[in-house]
Amino acid sequence: MEQAQEIQEGNSEKKYTLQHNRPDCIGCAACEAVAPDFWEMHEDGKSDIKNCKKLDNEWEELDISKKDFELNKEAAETCPVNVIHLIDKKTGEKII
Repeated sequence: MEQAQEIQEGNSEKKYTLQHNRPDCIGCAACEAVAPDFWEMHEDGKSDIKNCKKLDNEWEELDISKKDFELNKEAAETCPVNVIHLIDKKTGEKII
């Protein structure tokens, strides 16, 4: 039982930071199509990360768990202007 709880907690631990360079977003909506639980289109025609932290430079950030990594990686890979990034919080490595 302890091991199952550890695995479950490891899956929900916020290990990655999802970043969005919103100023350079072209509003194609690919991210929202791939991951609608995380992305939405704004009335100004650009996408937003849902429930994110908005930074002074207009970038957005949201810490995500391992279970949400692949879905957001796919969203990042579909972005034609490469404004979505995933950062490993422990190492600081930019994965995409």
